[in-house]
Amino acid sequence: MKKSNALITGANGGIGRALCSAFRDAGWDVISSDREEATVASADVYVPLDLVRLCRDAAYRKESVAFVRTILDRNGLRVLINNAALQVVAPVEGLSSEDWHATMDVNVIAPFLLTQAFLPEIEKAGGSVINIASVHAQLTKPGFSSYATSKSAVVGLTRALAVELGARVRVNAISPAAISTPMLEAGFSGDSEGLTRLAAYHPSGCIGTPEDVAGAALYLAEAQGKFLNGATISLDGGIGTRLHDPG
Repeated sequence: MKKSNALITGANGGIGRALCSAFRDAGWDVISSDREEATVASADVYVPLDLVRLCRDAAYRKESVAFVRTILDRNGLRVLINNAALQVVAPVEGLSSEDWHATMDVNVIAPFLLTQAFLPEIEKAGGSVINIASVHAQLTKPGFSSYATSKSAVVGLTRALAVELGARVRVNAISPAAISTPMLEAGFSGDSEGLTRLAAYHPSGCIGTPEDVAGAALYLAEAQGKFLNGATISLDGGIGTRLHDPG
């Protein structure tokens, strides 16, 4: 018997697909969404959703939310997972104002608007919101100014919503470090030694998997009670606690 509905954004990415698979395997009805007109095999329903347009076009936002509501029906919405993200990698001189606006739209404003829109359904179901942040909220590197800023904002949004919504809806976040997604692996194409070095930087001796993120999200979604609220799980293989001396 299905437990309830989970709405997962960014479903066509490596982490998104793992999230959809994990929740569906655990007995959830999965409503997945992404920008492309493509389906996710492990989802019950796929909804194309352009998050930049969602932020900037009130009519499109109203229409999209209404359509998702027709899918939710009487089962409501027990968890919203704001996983979709835009990452623009460029030096300070190369970042445009549109890069900034689009990054903040997808990574910060859309998660807020979706939480706001579906708050009645999530509250009625006694559910929660899970925001996928990033290690870049705490530790970053050159070229990631807009992305790191947006993910810091996601962590701040998580805390603020948890405080304001209190016992009504739990809001938590996950901050992954390096995860073995196709995007990450493409960045190391032809440089297997670089990928090995990246793994060695982590005290765990390895990089994470999309399934690691999905497992953490499932734990947060199925947590009993109301006390696990306002938390950010650092899913980083211990790298956030490691001091690297200049060498």
